[in-house]
Amino acid sequence: MANPRVKIASEEVLSNNWYTLRKYTFDYQRADGSWERQAREAYDRGNGAVILLYNKEKQTVVLTRQFRLPTYTNGNETGMMIEACAGLLDKDNPEACIKRETEEETGYKVSSVKKIFQAYMSPGSVTEILYFFVAEYSDDMKVSDGGGCATEQENIEVMEIPFKEAIQMVADGAINDAKTIMLIQYAQINGLVGQ
Repeated sequence: MANPRVKIASEEVLSNNWYTLRKYTFDYQRADGSWERQAREAYDRGNGAVILLYNKEKQTVVLTRQFRLPTYTNGNETGMMIEACAGLLDKDNPEACIKRETEEETGYKVSSVKKIFQAYMSPGSVTEILYFFVAEYSDDMKVSDGGGCATEQENIEVMEIPFKEAIQMVADGAINDAKTIMLIQYAQINGLVGQ
C-alpha cells in the first residue's frame, strides 16, 4: 500500500464465515494536512469474473436465474435474480475462471473469451474486483444442461433470450443486477448483437 496519506493502525477480523469481514482503523491525512482517525469495515469475498454470451446469428444472449438471499432480504419479493454467468476466481486467473464458470452454469464450453474491462463493484464496502468478458456462443458448444455446481448448492436456470428482450428487461427492471446491466449496455453500445 503506497498512499502516504493513509496509515493503517489496526486490522481486526469480525467474521470469517462465508467470506471475511475486517474492521480497519486508520489515520487519513486530509487536504489541509491534518490527520484524522477513521474506522471502516471491508468485506473480502475474493475477486470474480462475469461473462455475456451472445449469438449474432440468432440475436440472443444467455443469462441465468437464481435465488439471491441478500436481495430477498432487501425488497426482492421472490429473491430470484436474472444475471450474466459469473463466479469467484478461486485461485484461477480471470480467463480460466470464466471459462470454467460458463461451462458449469450454462453448459456452454467456450474456448475464446474477450476481456472488456474490470471494475470495483462496491468500493465503499467490498474489496472485490470483477473482470468482465464477452464471448460468442453457438448451439454446438452446448455440452451439458448447466445449472451450476451441486456441491456449491447452486440451482441455476439457464435462459436464452432475444437481445431486444434483454434490453427491454433492463428498462423495465426485470433485470436489475449491475454487472448484467453493464454487459448488456456494452453489447448494445458496441453492436455485438444486431438490433
